[in-house]
This record gives sequence, structure tokens and C-alpha cells, in this order.
Amino acid sequence: MTIPVWVWLVTIACLTAIICFDFYLVSRNPRHPSLRECTIWVGCYVGLAVLFGIGVLLMAGPQYGGEFFAGWITEYSLSVDNLFVFVIIMSSFAVPKEYRQKVLLIGIVVALLLRGLFIAVGAEAITRFDWLFYVFGAFLLYTAWKLLMHSDDEDDEFKENAVLRTAKKFLPATDEYNGAKLTVRVDGRKLVTPMLIVMIAIGTTDLLFALDSIPAIFGLTREPYLVFTANAFALMGLRQLFFLIGGLLDRLVYLSKGLAAVLGFIGLKLIAETLHHHGVSWAPEIPILVSLGVILGTLTITTIASLIKVRRDRAREPERSDDPPVAAHKSE
Repeated sequence: MTIPVWVWLVTIACLTAIICFDFYLVSRNPRHPSLRECTIWVGCYVGLAVLFGIGVLLMAGPQYGGEFFAGWITEYSLSVDNLFVFVIIMSSFAVPKEYRQKVLLIGIVVALLLRGLFIAVGAEAITRFDWLFYVFGAFLLYTAWKLLMHSDDEDDEFKENAVLRTAKKFLPATDEYNGAKLTVRVDGRKLVTPMLIVMIAIGTTDLLFALDSIPAIFGLTREPYLVFTANAFALMGLRQLFFLIGGLLDRLVYLSKGLAAVLGFIGLKLIAETLHHHGVSWAPEIPILVSLGVILGTLTITTIASLIKVRRDRAREPERSDDPPVAAHKSE
């Protein structure tokens, strides 16, 4: 794809306008959003992504349209997995409910800016060193293996990353929140509030997740414009999605396994296609429609299997509670 500079500028301007409007609504009325409001917003963001994908499909053809949809669905699914950690961060920092929207929105904006830089560096690197696709593929396979071996108990506690530890070291903070303020003066000394610290935690934690998601989407498309827009559309609705499915996250018990299968598939696809481009005859090229089908099929099966398991487990709970207690063995 040859994307003119003006298309990049218009795209970034439109995305910025949407985020600014979202920020205006959050700042004007800080509160815990209703389920209906979140459903409408998530529907709007998904609709915008679908319309954008259709536009790519009509303007650039089915190949690039399929690449956008495959990348967007993959990034969106990985973002849902990130919500598990966001819930833990919010709980760890005891963020007041009425300010969680602002924390998420600013954290997501920071993450989008950092991802944009990461995408630019990654796109330039792979144009110069195509062997990096082997590294990306191997890394995705390693990430898939880690997700398969993942233990649910590991999510019970938030572990601070190096950036967050450095920020807390050099930014003296108060112990309590002061509304939505990021800084406050105490005895003539300017201190940051926990609000700023938790925003840094959200933004930098998402950047760590990008180490998995950016190589994954480069395995589906090598077009920087599609990589950036797929990430942007996946992140923009994340705030509302947090409140919409917050209560449903515990039901997606097999989500990590499904994402492991997706990342493993993309890793193998990346390595196979790179071998093919390097003249290895037995290495296949996997069409984007096949990739899209594998991703959608895997995530659908994962969701259905998760809901079935949760329903069965809940159906068994009354049976277990009705079981008579086992009599204690008495020694003679």
C-alpha cells in the first residue's frame, strides 16, 4: 500500500478528535458509567472499525481489507485479555469508581502514543532486516507457550514494572487521592497524587502487552498504516469495554488458551512465510482469509467453551453443597 502523507494526517486528526471528544465527556461528568451507555459506545467504536475496514476493502482490495480485519480482531482480543490486569491495577491502587474512566482514558492515550512509536520503529526495522520476522515468530511461539502454561493464581497480584518503580522513586506522591487532580501542593511542596501513578501503570503495562501484540499483527500485515489503525481502533473502545464486560471476565476461563492458539498460529505463519520468501519451496504462504478464519474460529470456540464450563461448574455447586458431610473416622 502507498499511503499519502495527507491520508496519515487525516486519519490521525480524526482519531485525535474522537479521543478528545471522549475525554471531554469523561471530564465533564466523572462517574461510573451505566451498562447501557457502555454498550452504545462499544457498539459505536466497533461500528467505526467495521466501516473503516470496509473502506479499506473497497479502496485497496480484499487482501488489505482482510489484513485489517484480521489484525483488528486479534488486537481487540488481546486487549480484552489486558482488561484482567487493568482490573487488578484499579483494585491495587484503590481508584475511586467515579475516576476510573479518566484513568483508563489517559492511560490508553499514553499507550497509543507509545505503540505508535513502537510501530514506527518496528516497521523501519523489518524493511531493513527481514530476518527479524524469524525473531517475531519465535517470540510469538514462546508467548503462546507461556499462556498455555499460565496459572490463574499469578493474576491475583499486580507486579510493578521498571518504569513504574522509577516513576514512584523520582515522583514523590501523596497517600490519598485529591479528586481527579494529578498534582497537589502540601506544605509548599508539589507532589503527585496516586492518580498520576496509576495512569503511568496502565500506560506502561499496556506497552508491555504491545511486545506480544505488535509482532502478532506484523505477522498478519506488513503495512504500517494497517498496523497503526488496527491498534488504534482496538484501544479506543477499551475504556467502555472495561465497564461493559468487567463482570464477564471471570467467565472467559479459556481466553488465555484461545489467545495462545492464535499467537502460536501467527508465529508459525510468520516463520513459514519468511522461509517461503527466502526460497524454501516446502514452506507455504497462508492466505489472509485462512488466517482470518482461524482467528475467528478459535476465538468463537474459546468463548463458547468458556461459557459452557462456567455454566456446568455453577450447576454442580448446589449438588456439592447438598452432599452430606463425611463422618469422621473414630479410632478404637
